[in-house]
Amino acid sequence: MEEILRRFAKGEISIEEACKELKVESIRKLKDFARIDVNRPHRTGIPEIIFAEGKRSSEVADLALAHATARGFAVISRAGEKDIEEVKKRVEEEKVDFEVDYNEVGRTILVKKRGYNFEKRGKIGLNAAGTADIPVAEEARVVAEVCGCEVLTSYDVGIAGIHRLVAPLEELVNADVAAIIVVAGMEGALPSVVASLVDVPVIGVPTSVGYGLGGEGRAALLSMLQSCSPGLAVVNIDNGVGAGAFAAKCVLHKNNYK
Repeated sequence: MEEILRRFAKGEISIEEACKELKVESIRKLKDFARIDVNRPHRTGIPEIIFAEGKRSSEVADLALAHATARGFAVISRAGEKDIEEVKKRVEEEKVDFEVDYNEVGRTILVKKRGYNFEKRGKIGLNAAGTADIPVAEEARVVAEVCGCEVLTSYDVGIAGIHRLVAPLEELVNADVAAIIVVAGMEGALPSVVASLVDVPVIGVPTSVGYGLGGEGRAALLSMLQSCSPGLAVVNIDNGVGAGAFAAKCVLHKNNYK
């Protein structure tokens, strides 16, 4: 993109030619099933994330290698064992110097060029109410980290033992985090509690953890949406990706505000 703009500034190409080249550069067609949005991080601050569910493992591998080649890394959510096996197989077959990291708990795969480092732009907090909520929290953590966040985590700090929250929350406040993600199932009360105690945005993530009526995250979602604590935003059930991305936006906004 910068090279195209330099050529335009020097008068080597017209504005029409520059626009055409920029459009071609921003979207790359992959075989006959996908179009890769390689410039999304520059446009929105959030990279394109590959959602593995519903895709064949071969397609997931194609997308991962294409993204990693184009921008240095690729992140995959909702990945399974077959997906990680296929990605590792393709990396070996094509003899590319990529590192592959599979987060089995969060069901994410990170593929990156060896030695690639993510620029740290700021800090966020991440709380999980119970151990059953950790998979969604881990998904959020991985996404926030590839977006440039340093993530400070505190797990198993739910309201059934609210005293467990005091020290971790004090640590987050002292660390000057830009936002706090709070992941909770059951009745989903923890995000409201946290939002009532801090002066930064809180992102509530309801999880599909619970019993009977209102289970599968419905009760937690409705509880968070009905919160009387101002400053709480809520993403969909089990949406760690959305929470991580929104927290990263808070970091970007804080940096721009400064």
